[in-house]
Amino acid sequence: MIETIYIEENILRHPRVIEIVARFPQARKITCGRYGEVFNPKAQNFRLQKLKPALILAEKYKNFVLEAPAGYGIGAKRNYYFSHMLNCLYDCRYCFLQGMYQSANYVLFINYEDFQQEIKQLCADSPSEDIHFFSGYDCDSLALEPVTRFVEQFLPFFEQIPNAWLELRTKSTQVRNLLNREPLSRCVVAFSLSPEEVSEKIEHKAPPLQRRLDAMRKLQEQGWQLGLRFDPMIYQANYQRQYQQLFEQVFSMIHLNQLHSVSLGPFRLPEKFFKKMQKLYPDERLFASSLANRCGMISYRQELEQEMTHFCTDRLLRFIPQTKFFPCTL
Repeated sequence: MIETIYIEENILRHPRVIEIVARFPQARKITCGRYGEVFNPKAQNFRLQKLKPALILAEKYKNFVLEAPAGYGIGAKRNYYFSHMLNCLYDCRYCFLQGMYQSANYVLFINYEDFQQEIKQLCADSPSEDIHFFSGYDCDSLALEPVTRFVEQFLPFFEQIPNAWLELRTKSTQVRNLLNREPLSRCVVAFSLSPEEVSEKIEHKAPPLQRRLDAMRKLQEQGWQLGLRFDPMIYQANYQRQYQQLFEQVFSMIHLNQLHSVSLGPFRLPEKFFKKMQKLYPDERLFASSLANRCGMISYRQELEQEMTHFCTDRLLRFIPQTKFFPCTL
């Protein structure tokens, strides 16, 4: 899977680097000073790199944990996100990462302990308040778990902090490390879900819907709390039928006592990201549909977005109580 690995020279002997490199004995190993030398240059072809992304092993020095945008949350007053990795194994056509980054290569920050120290400090500063931390904002939390061992390293850490909650946002079926341990009551495994017709067309390389549902079922049976993330909503002429069918399929196998939260969000992209993605995929029908520029954000026309949001909200609330519903207001 990985044919080329770039490694920052100052971490060549880091135990986590040695362990990861050993998994790919046939891969080319190239040393670099800082990961930005490989990741940030503008003269790169994201679409071509996406065919065979390299892995870049790096060390992060600052901004380990960041405040989540206003309106982003699942019940706590204080919300943060952190990114142990940049870029995603999958190739969903609506993903903002294609517009954000110059490179399709994966960056893995191996100094997990520095992330953990900042998380620990934030929780210590407000010991009586639940604090939510979101992983999977700049990557998929689980897709590269066999390589990163992210869950394996972070769940025992979160288990020790009584007011820290962790959301693992994913489309992946890499749930073995979760199934091999006791569930953590303050961890939400949140699956991003789209109607099957949408997933087949634009969620390239991601597991099919049924495989995600199978992974969710296994986690649920073992006692893990699940999250459902219907975000972004994607318009097609028969979207009502597609989303109704999706909700019926999902809630036919989800037990409400194992369901932590459900969120719903419209399709939206910063104008700069959208223009870059449109150049990458000029024939993509998603970028030629009923879109409008509203205050620098590209989204569906306001009346269409409101229609979709109203329909999906109404249908979701037939399955779940209002207390579990967290519409994304970004």
